Amino acid sequence: MKDHPQRLVLHNEVHARPPEPMVAPLAISHLVMAVDIEGARQSREHLSELLRDHHQPQPAEQSNHLRIDLGAYRLRWELHTEFVSWTFVRDGADPMWNAPQPEAAIDVVPRQWLQSLPGQCLTRIHLWLVPGRANEAGGPQPGLLREDTLVASEIAQGQGDVRTDFQLHADGYGRIVVSAGSLSARRAGRIVQRLLEIETYRMAAMLGLPVARQAFGRLGAAERELAELAQAVRSATADDEAQLLDRLTRLAGEVESQYAATHSRFSASHAYFALVDRRIEEIRESRIDGLQTIGEFMQRRLSPARSTCEWAARRQEALSMRISRISSLLRTRVDIEQQQSSQALLETMNRRQGLQLKLQSTVEGLSVAAISYYIIGLVHYLAEGLESRGWLHEPRLATAAGVPLVVGLVWWFIRRVHHRMRVS
Repeated sequence: MKDHPQRLVLHNEVHARPPEPMVAPLAISHLVMAVDIEGARQSREHLSELLRDHHQPQPAEQSNHLRIDLGAYRLRWELHTEFVSWTFVRDGADPMWNAPQPEAAIDVVPRQWLQSLPGQCLTRIHLWLVPGRANEAGGPQPGLLREDTLVASEIAQGQGDVRTDFQLHADGYGRIVVSAGSLSARRAGRIVQRLLEIETYRMAAMLGLPVARQAFGRLGAAERELAELAQAVRSATADDEAQLLDRLTRLAGEVESQYAATHSRFSASHAYFALVDRRIEEIRESRIDGLQTIGEFMQRRLSPARSTCEWAARRQEALSMRISRISSLLRTRVDIEQQQSSQALLETMNRRQGLQLKLQSTVEGLSVAAISYYIIGLVHYLAEGLESRGWLHEPRLATAAGVPLVVGLVWWFIRRVHHRMRVS
């Protein structure tokens, strides 16, 4: 049985990027670097450099994710379409959580190697997985998160809880604290992965917001110009239509160019927003009295940005359709005028052809008379020649008698020639 060449790859896709079982206490640092094609290649080389320094085997050439234990910490590397994520996991002992600021996993990563990560940083976040519950002793100090923007909820049907403030702190990192409670290692790993993905996809989705804001200015100018053109089309004369059609064509080109430049970004943002919604559903939040959940926070704070991106995409599509309708209307007017002009031209040609036929009939009559005159002249010379021989006594009478016959034959011959020309 011959397998499809992609069968193994497609089958193993359901096992791609599996969550890592996690047992508290843990310190996790998650970095997301936005990269292009060249940046993705450089990220793979940067990963290979770190593995060589730790005497570890090199990743497969086509691999897009890797999980490896480097001793002091564990590394999870994932290559996505637009970004590369680096997740560093460090096992910790209980005393580390009692410090004013717990140690981060990033503290044990080689500083020089870390500072030269390829790409542009989109997300940096510290996550601590602590044992017990948030209201129990031994957890992080209260000053770790800002109380005025604190967001918290119970997760996994009350088996644990999560706290964050969605703020960038002095070190440039966001912070999340997850209390493991009664979570199993595998479920804790899934919860941590979902929380990191929420932050990653949230920032990736927001990339569409500045693009939408820039697009609004160009869309406004294009809509005003289209309104002017629509008004001009109503009162345009035949001489103005070519210029209006040229302006409409250039405007359509500008709008389609902008649409092509932003459509992929808006589509990606739409997909990322959907992923954020899905990940929030998967952590199964429940409310903690007096605090808003992550889902509520995202709904309130992300909805304006999401609506802005969606509205920009809809405005582009609507503007493109309006330009197409006005262009079709103007082209229809031009086509009708061209048809009317063609009809007038055909009528003129018909009149000219009628005149030519009349002129041709006149010329045919003159031709019959001229040809008959020359033939009758020849007949007269022939009759005079016969008279000199004594064979004919009245040449004038013979010439006069031949006139009707000659004219009839010439007329018949010319009609015959014209008939053959029309048939052929």
